Amino acid sequence: MQPNFSIQDKIAIVTGASKGIGYGLAQALAAAGAKVAVMARSKASLDRLVEEISRAGGQAKAYELDVRNVEQIRSVFGQVAEDFGRLDIVVNNAGLGEGMLAEDITEDYWDEMMDVNLKGVFFCCQAAGRLMLEQGYGKIINVSSQVSVVGITEGAAYCASKGGINQLTKVLALEWSSRGVNINAVGPTFIHTPGTAERLDSPEFRDGVLARIPAGRIGTIGDVAGAVIYLASPASDLVTGTLLLVDGGWTAQ
Repeated sequence: MQPNFSIQDKIAIVTGASKGIGYGLAQALAAAGAKVAVMARSKASLDRLVEEISRAGGQAKAYELDVRNVEQIRSVFGQVAEDFGRLDIVVNNAGLGEGMLAEDITEDYWDEMMDVNLKGVFFCCQAAGRLMLEQGYGKIINVSSQVSVVGITEGAAYCASKGGINQLTKVLALEWSSRGVNINAVGPTFIHTPGTAERLDSPEFRDGVLARIPAGRIGTIGDVAGAVIYLASPASDLVTGTLLLVDGGWTAQ
């Protein structure tokens, strides 16, 4: 039997879609045929994305969502299911990534990192899971990081939050996979986006990163999108509870 990589007409949510990886993932899912509900804290920040997807022949609708607000998560996810009739795919991409030395971390910084990167992901998973379990099918993809399995300087809170995503993914897979809901994570290396360009375009920083990547190049949003579309498709129906690293071999060392 040939694997089925199609997500044509599937209903997908992408959180944190107003910029960077989330912006590109929404475009990639739409280009692959999914109908995409794009979410960010400001609905207005999504207007350009929706317009670009529509102009390319895809279908997208914008929703305001702050993943720190649990009641809003439940309401917005329910609204998507009502608007589109079901929910097939959720990509939990919203996250914070600003680094800080461990001795400088404040309680507010720690709490915000965990509220967005871990608590927000869990309650998005829960809201999606409740809908998907009822329909007996669904794919949840959590955006983790290569530093969920290796450390990085100034990453105490960030690495801890992403490591938590990996464990959360495993537990939810144990609880939900027998009822048709697959849940996995992707772990990108450094990805070139407008937000990372300032650091990655610095020769010194870039050379330091490339020295750790056996594949010899910085990641692209397209690299991450390939992994996400695979995990969102029927081709990955027996894949659940895993972390798919998109790191060019960084963590193989």
